Amino acid sequence: QVQLVESGGGLVQAGGTLSVSCVASGRTDSIYDMAWFRQAPGKEREFVASITRSGGRTSYADTVQCRFTISRDYAKNTVYLPMNSPKTENTAVYSCAGSSTYYSGTYYGHFPYWGQGTQVTVSS
Repeated sequence: QVQLVESGGGLVQAGGTLSVSCVASGRTDSIYDMAWFRQAPGKEREFVASITRSGGRTSYADTVQCRFTISRDYAKNTVYLPMNSPKTENTAVYSCAGSSTYYSGTYYGHFPYWGQGTQVTVSS
């Protein structure tokens, strides 16, 4: 089994910085891509960013491109998401996800492993 645990969420002012991270444990050798998704109240879950197992390829939602940066420390089984200049519309529960195949894309259904999520609230 795989366990994913997020941390680092909280309250941040728009234009500030906040970072969330996710630690994987258990059968980490079965994790390939890792990604962040978010879900705001009353909205669909949406893709934020992903990174391949080697860290050599990253993908971002257009809305966070150049402001959020996903990275991965394979030795520590940890993925990071520093958020620069977040906007109030970025307020959501941010969840870490892991896939069991390469290049899983941006659809949440392709990720079988999930953390419990961490709340990020961006104030104006």
